[in-house]
Amino acid sequence: MEVAVASDEGVRPELSRQTLSRRVLGTETLLVLALSLGASGVSALISFVGALTEPGGLADQSAHLNSSRAPGRPWLDLAWQLFGIATALVPVALVAHLLLREGVPGLRALGLDRRRPWPDLGWGAAVAAGIGGCGLLLYFGARAAGFNLTVVPEGLPDVWWKYPVLVAAAVQNSVVEEVIVVGYLLRRLGQLGWSPWAALAASSLLRGSYHLYQGIGGFLGNVAMGVVFVLLYRRWGRVGPLVAAHALIDIVAFAGYGLLAGRVGWLP
Repeated sequence: MEVAVASDEGVRPELSRQTLSRRVLGTETLLVLALSLGASGVSALISFVGALTEPGGLADQSAHLNSSRAPGRPWLDLAWQLFGIATALVPVALVAHLLLREGVPGLRALGLDRRRPWPDLGWGAAVAAGIGGCGLLLYFGARAAGFNLTVVPEGLPDVWWKYPVLVAAAVQNSVVEEVIVVGYLLRRLGQLGWSPWAALAASSLLRGSYHLYQGIGGFLGNVAMGVVFVLLYRRWGRVGPLVAAHALIDIVAFAGYGLLAGRVGWLP
């Protein structure tokens, strides 16, 4: 049944349920990205342009992650760190809410649950070993070629909460990225009629975009990682192993840098 609505041009039939649904889903997707990793992509692009226009090459500049937010005040710093981690997870909670309203069981529909913890962790560890090693080689190569900034994975003070916060930050990164960029985005793009290859390209380019602050190497490496993760998600139907893989990669990067920086010559 069509419903007539008033407009400046008179009375016209309301949009069909299917057309309205596609429009609503498209708007919803844009809003979720604008509140999360889409905004991060724009921020990273601005940062990259700023780095390009700075005197000197990219390799002479640094991109700092997990920095202190209140130097010299460890308890206040901890409060800010926990606040940042918690608020970064809000878009994931929003995605879970939107999926529940759609009539599916929230994040479980994307394969983020406790049904298969050990297989998820096992496959995640295998993926992390392969991608982590290749990513490290790509980073050093891109930096040596002048295509990448020097990435400083952590700059927290040496206090008792340093490594727990780094682990929590790694898990937060992995949950946000894999839920939104893989599980949620692929689901919505499929519902919007995108082809599988177009959806793969969109997901992978989005992942690369918000790592552009690291330089060209960071962008290309994460695009390649995005392609692999999309293909694995389609094979497994779960983001659980991808979250595990991403978390392990970041934990090794963050904690490893904290343990080795200044103690080995090959680490910038």
